[in-house]
Amino acid sequence: KCSMLEVNWVTFAGTASSADLGGRQLYHPCSSLVRLRNMSSDVVASFLPDGASEVQYTKDKADFRNYADSKLQDRVSRTYEVQHTQMTYTYAQEKLKHFTTHGINMEMTIWEACEMLNAIVDESDPDVDTPQIHHLLQTAEAIRRAYPGEEWDWFHLTGLIHDLGKLLALPQVGLPQWAVVGDTFPVGCKFVEENVFSEFFAANPDNSDPRYNTVNGVYEPGCGLDKVTMSWGHDEYMYQVCLRNKATLPVQALYMI
Repeated sequence: KCSMLEVNWVTFAGTASSADLGGRQLYHPCSSLVRLRNMSSDVVASFLPDGASEVQYTKDKADFRNYADSKLQDRVSRTYEVQHTQMTYTYAQEKLKHFTTHGINMEMTIWEACEMLNAIVDESDPDVDTPQIHHLLQTAEAIRRAYPGEEWDWFHLTGLIHDLGKLLALPQVGLPQWAVVGDTFPVGCKFVEENVFSEFFAANPDNSDPRYNTVNGVYEPGCGLDKVTMSWGHDEYMYQVCLRNKATLPVQALYMI
């Protein structure tokens, strides 16, 4: 299935039984994945804009993550407005239960999943207006450039797969982009100003619900991040895919995702 790649296998995930995932797989339970560092340069170049052979940096670091006046401001702002208005604790809990029980009823290899992201442009991203497969490869290549040693191969791999959860926005899955993309934040407690476009939380029903609008909300103080429900989206979904398929990535990688 990966004949286009120079094959050198590395364990990614253990096999998950149907019982573990409520009768379906979230992804095909791959037992191996092509090591990113041995990916053919021709393959990488074919997915980079203008056939570039390596990642091209076209602006300063300070210009990234501009949520004030980027060239994509209207699109990004609209996406966050809908998300921050509708992403409630109840919604996040319902989607977590649904997708960890039923999955997305699709099976694919990791590389096939990467290729499917050709159909998705992230409407919440102020920096990227190209299909997400470009973003995956650019991220992995940038990490490999900064951390080139083989001991960091798990980091390179994490860069490649970190946004695969955006498959939830495919028509065959059916979630709107506001429920898939964007930054992740806790729900079930007070929304904080550090979130991007925090002003849009004013119209969220949880913002006026005394169960959820205090500092700790439904949580015990000091309970730990693993007890906190996060906003539903691609990050939480991909984290659950790795967790429930017993991925052998280190815990640092799971928190990056």
